Formats: sequence, structure tokens, C-alpha cells
Amino acid sequence: MPEPAHRRSRASGRITLQDVADAAGVSPMTVSRALRGERRVAPALADKVRQTALRLGYVPDPAARALASQKSNQVLVIVPLLSNTLFVDLIEAAHKVLFAAGYHLLIGVSHYSPAEEEQLLRAYLPMRPAGLMLTGYERSAGSAQLLAASGTACVHLMELHPESHPPAPRYSVGFSQADAGAAMTEHLLAQGHRRIAFCGAQLDARVMQRLQGYRQALQQAGLADPGLEILSPERSSLALGAQLLEQVLQLGGGVDAVFFCNDDLAQGALLAANRLGLSVPAQMAIAGFNDLPGSAQMVPPLTTIHTPRSAIGAQAATMLLQLVQGQPVAQPRLDLGYHLVRRASS
Repeated sequence: MPEPAHRRSRASGRITLQDVADAAGVSPMTVSRALRGERRVAPALADKVRQTALRLGYVPDPAARALASQKSNQVLVIVPLLSNTLFVDLIEAAHKVLFAAGYHLLIGVSHYSPAEEEQLLRAYLPMRPAGLMLTGYERSAGSAQLLAASGTACVHLMELHPESHPPAPRYSVGFSQADAGAAMTEHLLAQGHRRIAFCGAQLDARVMQRLQGYRQALQQAGLADPGLEILSPERSSLALGAQLLEQVLQLGGGVDAVFFCNDDLAQGALLAANRLGLSVPAQMAIAGFNDLPGSAQMVPPLTTIHTPRSAIGAQAATMLLQLVQGQPVAQPRLDLGYHLVRRASS
């Protein structure tokens, strides 16, 4: 049977939080807490509230909730791409932590564009998200102003803030991209390679930090050669990896190893090497970065840097919950490290 008309909001005809509270015989605050999954509500009472809301057809109004409480139960996470397994793994891990605490993800995709990220912030910040998770630190002046004005708790992903903190700590979970780039280069040097090329794509901040580590390692070995760097602004892909390998082969000078900034590039290069009859690693070693699915199954299996993206997502979500709940954060700059995976391609 439909509920009496007086139980619906006069303005919109919607069932309201108060309607659910009246029908369940509890306060609106208890209804709100039960529907958010907060543990302070007894399981039996929470189940009663949920059943009542379902029976009445109650649908929460996120805007009204945010306006009433000055915040919502939503967390905005902005990543560069959803076609990259790295960011999918990160989001999945963050979702598990936040969902268990009664929060829901809003996902924005910036396509590596500071302008698009600014548009996303302008669209979502008026919804008063409880917190933000943003990839890296490279953003527009407009975005920086929006973030400062909002005062919303924010955790940065994949990169670490410099050791010297500003007056207010900036929270980050990740690892040193530059150190990881240097570690891969040092591995190739240790294998006896001396003419090591670097192939980069997209050229976002993290790729450039890996390039910085590559340069530092070669400079320390006295083997730096800017002519061995091939950088493309195109999006990283298997097809681009094959193209970049062909450009390396045109360099001449006996290039004996190539460090690709991402595994998809390196995978494409390995496929191209097989097609061209180039023996890896006998004639040329190939290495990647991120340890993406399929890298261990390549022929030969790909040497790469394993990055802890799931752990980054989970730990960043945990840190954000601490900030949102007013709890102290022991390590505002959480370095989860990386490890080099040695396989047959090097």
C-alpha cells in the first residue's frame, strides 16, 4: 500500500529522511547513521531502518545531506586514466577501505590534463566531498586555488611530497619515482650494458621523474648521452612501444639496452623485437616499469619495476579517513617503496 501523502516532501513529492525516521520510530540522525553503515548503530536496529527505507522507497539526496552536515559521505578521486591497470588497481583498493567505513567514491578522469582536472574540481567541490585523493602534485594555478579555498582533506597519490614540509603538512602516499628510475638503470649497468637508451611517453611528472633517475645513474657512471633519450607526448601503448624500438634501432652506435618508462611500451617493443628477429637480451636488453599484467608472460619475460599501487590506494584511503575523522596522521609522507623484478629480458 502507498504511504499517505502527508509523508512525502511537499516540495518534491520525495520520501524524506524524517519520513523514514517516523516510520521506524527512531531519530533522523539514527536513520542517517544506519544508512551510512556506521557501526555505532546496533545491527538489528540498522536492519530495521534499512527495511523501512526500502519499503517507503527512500532515496538519499546527496546534495541535501552535504548541505545539512557541511560535508558528504563521498570521496573524490581523480586519476589520469581508467584504461591503465595501475589506476584501476589503486581505485579498487581505495574503494574497499572507504566503502567499509561508509564512504563512496566519485571518480574523475583527467587524461593527464591539468585543465581537465580543474574542470573536475569545479564540478565536484560544490558537492562538498568529505575528502580528496589526487594523483601527484602537477596541477594548474586554478586547481591549487580551489583546493586551498575548499579546505577539504586531501591525500596525494603515487608521488611523495618533498622532505621539507610547508607550514601545513601535505599528505602523500607513494614512492620515489626518481629512485626507481635510477634503480632500473643501475641494474642494466650491472648487467654490463653501457649504451642504455630511455624511451618515454605521455611525459607526465612521474615519467619525467623516472627519466631524472635514469640520467643521474648514467651521469654517476660517466655514461650519460642525451642522444639516447627518445621522448614522445603520445599516450603510452603497445603500438607506440614498437615504434619507439624502431627509432632506437635507427640511433646506431651499438645501443645495447632500452629502459621504457611503462610496461605497455616495453611489451610492444618485445613483440616488435620478435617480429624483427632481434634477440632479447643477447642483442639488446629491454626493461619496463610498473609490472603490469602480461609482463611475466612475455617472450622473454619482462624485467620491470613493481609498483605497490594496491597498497598505495589502501593506505591513502586509510590516511584520508584519519584526516576526515580528525585523527592524527603519524606519517604524512608515507613511502611504500618499490622493487625491481629481474626477468629474462635483461
